[in-house]
Formats: sequence, C-alpha cells, structure tokens
Amino acid sequence: MNIREKGKSLFAILKATYLEWNSDDPFRQSAVIAYYSIFSLPALLIIIIKVVGQVFGEEAIRGEIATQISSAVGEEAAIQVQDMIASVSQQGDSTIAIIVGVGTLLFGATGVFVQLQLSLNKVWEVEAKPESGILKIALDRILSLGFIVGVGFLLIISLALTAGLQALGNFIQRYLPDYLLYVFQVAEEMISLGVITTLFAMIYKFLPDAKVEWRSVWIGAAVTAGLFVLGKIGLGIYFGQAEPGSAFGAAGAVILILLWVNYSALIFLFGAEFTQVYARRKGHKIEPSNHAQWSAERRLANYKNEYGIERENA
Repeated sequence: MNIREKGKSLFAILKATYLEWNSDDPFRQSAVIAYYSIFSLPALLIIIIKVVGQVFGEEAIRGEIATQISSAVGEEAAIQVQDMIASVSQQGDSTIAIIVGVGTLLFGATGVFVQLQLSLNKVWEVEAKPESGILKIALDRILSLGFIVGVGFLLIISLALTAGLQALGNFIQRYLPDYLLYVFQVAEEMISLGVITTLFAMIYKFLPDAKVEWRSVWIGAAVTAGLFVLGKIGLGIYFGQAEPGSAFGAAGAVILILLWVNYSALIFLFGAEFTQVYARRKGHKIEPSNHAQWSAERRLANYKNEYGIERENA
C-alpha cells in the first residue's frame, strides 16, 4: 500500500470514527464521567498518594500532583483539590471509623472506573449478562481497584525515570554542551507520552467487557495519547485566556475541574471509538468477555446480516 492509499485508509477510519463517536452521544457520556470523577477524585488521589508515597514520600507526590493539576487547570483548582484531599484524609481513630473510612474511600475511588467501563461497553457494543449479578459488580470493583494500583505503579516508573533524567540534565549543565539538555527534555516528554499510552492501553484492554487484541489496543492507545497531549495544551491555553470558571465565583475551581475532565473524556471516548473502528477494519478479533454478551443493537444487526435483511436507513 503506497502513501496515498494509506492516507485514504486513515481518512476513512477517522471519518467512521467520528460518525460512530457522534452517534454514541459522547457529550452526555463525558458529562456523566465528569460527574462521577468529581466525587471519585479525592479518594482516587489519596490511594495513589499512599501507594506512590511509599517510594517517593507523600509530600513529594502531593507536590507533583498539585503541579500537574496547576499546569492543566490553574493554581486555584490545584489548591481546591489539595483541600479535598486533606478533608478526605481526616478520619476518626476508632476501628469502626477507620473501616468505614477505608470502605468509603475504595468505593468512591472505583466509581469513575465503573462509569468508564459502561461507556466503553457502549463503544464495543457489549453489555453484562443479566445473570452475572452481584459477582459481576464485585469483579468490576476489584478490577477498578487494580487499575488504581496500576496508575500508581506507572507514576512510580515515570517519576523515577524523570528524576534520573533531571539528575543527568544537571550533570550535563555543569560539564557537557548545553544542546544536550534539549535531548533530555525530549526524552522526558517521550517518557510522559509512553506512560499515558500504557495507561490508555490498559484501560482499553482490560476495562471493557470485550476481548480486544493487543495490536488494536496499542494503536488506539497511541492515537489517544497523542490527542490527549494536544488537548491538554489546547485546554491549558483556553483556560488561561478565557478563564471560564471566573463567572462561578468560589465554585470556579470545581467548574474548571469538571470542564477539564469533560473535555478529556471526549478525547478518551474518541480514542476508544478509533480503536474499535480500527480493529474492525483490520479484521482483528473482537468478542464479549465471559461475563458479557453483545448488546441488543448488535444482536439485531447480526441477525439482519445473517439473514440478508438490510439495515434500516441503509
């Protein structure tokens, strides 16, 4: 396939991705994800701070999280998130209070991943089997907790590699030509991109109730990571210039976080749709997991295809 044909193929995939993404009502889904995220965020960050803090220290991780949030949505929002974390961290000394606190923390932190799973199931046209019941709910929560630990592990790797590159950068600044610093800056950005790609790959592979091949997952995750980085830059400029949260007074920081998660969820869902379209176009195997089945719409489409019945509005 020459370059022109590859370009046409990519354009066809992107066009199909947009059409399917738009038909899945992404703005409503992203709003729901943002709603769940604002309640899950403090508990989610507390768990990550506790896990990663065992290696780098909790204060260092708090500072890194505040820096990342500040670069995305502003310093005021970062302070608001820190206040949320501090409020959630305060719990009683009794055994019952500790148990209730930890249980609430885990339930809250996993909520957003459960909602992400529902959105991804819609993209992959699968749904949980009715008979799965409580077992499926328990497995989803355990899987979501595993994702949180996975995020912490990826953050540990990222911070370790970044710290190593910064140490080498300081050495270069003292003893070697300055132009080598640009090489390490590029390397640092590539590490960040690699971590984001790995995170999206984990989510696209394991979170939905569908079996998707890794070769589709990695392509979709890489595309999503690239769009996510571009979106982060664009949102940073937009938030800095337009200041959309200024009209909401004291609640402005929370509104900024909601907007940021909302827009990020739109990119996430577009990337998931791209992964699905790419897999089908390339003939990669897709099937429901053991606790799932095809959605009603997909079963109807399969029935029509099997018996040669044309789809409506075809």
